[in-house]
Amino acid sequence: MTYRTQGTCSTQIDYEIIEKDGVKCVSNVRYTGGCNGNLKGVGALVEGMPVAEVIERLQGITCGFKKTSCPDQLANALKSEL
Repeated sequence: MTYRTQGTCSTQIDYEIIEKDGVKCVSNVRYTGGCNGNLKGVGALVEGMPVAEVIERLQGITCGFKKTSCPDQLANALKSEL
């Protein structure tokens, strides 16, 4: 899946949804642009995590003066997967 971000330094998030024991889980999260090391860390931390849990943990996180963040944008992208 590909999601075009809004309001962040990253411009795109690519990710996959896999099924583990009947639960939709996040896999292979890759950001285009943004803070490379931090966003690789986000991808590593959410790897294999249920979609609903990722949304719960990341939704609403802001970056500086912005009303959103790269993690928040991932949560927005995943909402369509529920």
